[in-house]
Amino acid sequence: MYVQVIWGEDLQEKAIDQWTREIPVVASRGNIVDCNGVVLVQNDDTYTVFARKKAIKDVEKLSRALSKELGLNYDYVYERLTKTHSSEVTIKKQVPKEQINKLLEYGFEGVYYSRDNSRIYPYNDFLSSVLGYTSTDGKGQAGLELYYDKYLSGINGEILYETDIVGVEIDQGKASYIPATDGLNIKLTIDYEIQQLCETAMQEAMEVTGAKSAQMLVLDPNTGAIKGLSIKPSFNLNEIPRDNLDMLNELSRNKLVCDVYEPGSTFKILTTAANVQEYLNGNKSAYSLQHVFNSSRYRYIDGQKVKCWSNHNNDKHSCLTIQGALNNSCNPIFVDMAMALGKQTMYKYINLFNYGSVTGIDFNGESQGMVLPESCVLNVDLSRIAFGQTIAVTGLQLACATASAINGGNYYTPYFVSEIYKNDGTVVEKIYPKLKSKVISEQASSIMRTLLEGVVKDGSGSHAYIEGYRVGGKTGTAQKYENGIIAQGKYVSSFVGFFPANEPKYLALVIIDEPVGSYYGSTVAAPFAKQVFEGIIKLKNIQGETI
Repeated sequence: MYVQVIWGEDLQEKAIDQWTREIPVVASRGNIVDCNGVVLVQNDDTYTVFARKKAIKDVEKLSRALSKELGLNYDYVYERLTKTHSSEVTIKKQVPKEQINKLLEYGFEGVYYSRDNSRIYPYNDFLSSVLGYTSTDGKGQAGLELYYDKYLSGINGEILYETDIVGVEIDQGKASYIPATDGLNIKLTIDYEIQQLCETAMQEAMEVTGAKSAQMLVLDPNTGAIKGLSIKPSFNLNEIPRDNLDMLNELSRNKLVCDVYEPGSTFKILTTAANVQEYLNGNKSAYSLQHVFNSSRYRYIDGQKVKCWSNHNNDKHSCLTIQGALNNSCNPIFVDMAMALGKQTMYKYINLFNYGSVTGIDFNGESQGMVLPESCVLNVDLSRIAFGQTIAVTGLQLACATASAINGGNYYTPYFVSEIYKNDGTVVEKIYPKLKSKVISEQASSIMRTLLEGVVKDGSGSHAYIEGYRVGGKTGTAQKYENGIIAQGKYVSSFVGFFPANEPKYLALVIIDEPVGSYYGSTVAAPFAKQVFEGIIKLKNIQGETI
């Protein structure tokens, strides 16, 4: 009873394992395509060569042939076939079909071949920090290759051969075939043509500014769908530097998702949106759009001097309203707004705009940023948070928060993949936009679009202005910190913009890390957003209008 019923299944498996040997049938890994079906990742027909030592008749002859045809050292092959303990040894993986055909001509016994996955990235370093890469065994190791590995990898099958006690295949023995189930394909929200624009712009940014890195993100503000993402420097996905892990980790890390930085003046969008919404709500502490602020360069908070980036030696920073404050990025006015609203209200909007929390993007390693706990924030901290200091965010957080400020007040979860489907075209899963929260009202959002359009038309964002088109945005320049102190001469320059300003369809964030020479976001980052916007206008044949 015990042997037949309770122990029976295990014994059957042991018996099958003793009288059969298997050849794996590797599932074909799924392709990755852009939103229009352009193939960004696919497979090459390569094979794994392995041998069963007991079935080999002439080890020396086989070793010579394998080393010659596979480009391997003879001693290495001979030792693999004679000194390893395993009865079945892998000789080489990812062998091209041409080499397999040459080996087949020898007619060796005991040598077997199985298809494996060799990933091909047709555009080399294109979208490298998003696509990621696989291991030599075809398993996802980084990027979307890792995040969606369970869909892409499929299920392996096998061929079972009857063998004798030492593993030699029996003449006229039966063979059982268990087919592999190929992996599923994934369709991205990425638009190949927009991605090309981003790649070109960021490569030029590196060359023009001499920066440490250049990053760009383009998304649809009405859905959260990411249309383009480029980070330079990058690396060729077909030539992965596996022998230098530090370099590989640095180049493959998606900095826009995983790294944080002080946003500087781009964060003023939140402070402005909070003030506008509170004013509409009837909060008497909030300022109207017509209010004229104190033109002093300084504010004294708890005995500490908080100053503007400008020396206020000209009349640009006098008699400023909220529009003027945004146009000239005047720090003290945003301090006034934050201090008037108070810590509790400011933190309400920091939370609403999802700072200090992950966005929920379909990507591994997302950072939640760095936001001081509300209970620990002093007045002087709050005054600096108002203009983008004493807070650290990811580029993705900033882009999504800005999108929600100008799209009608809706915060959408950003995403890379829109569809998962089979080779025959059958859709297995469709991913739709996900509305995460309502951050501000439609009226407040409309006001924000107008204010930020003014920044590009008449203010610091003028280098993103496109004649005949309505563009909005905000520049940012932030000092960098090293070991807790300001790193002299090191800045992060940024610009976040959108168009058409009245009905936003595209939003772009540009971050230039440590530019050499000029470092203001207005002159360093904004021109590259303009370059990509102009490219999109041509590609999509978008008609302009006169403001």
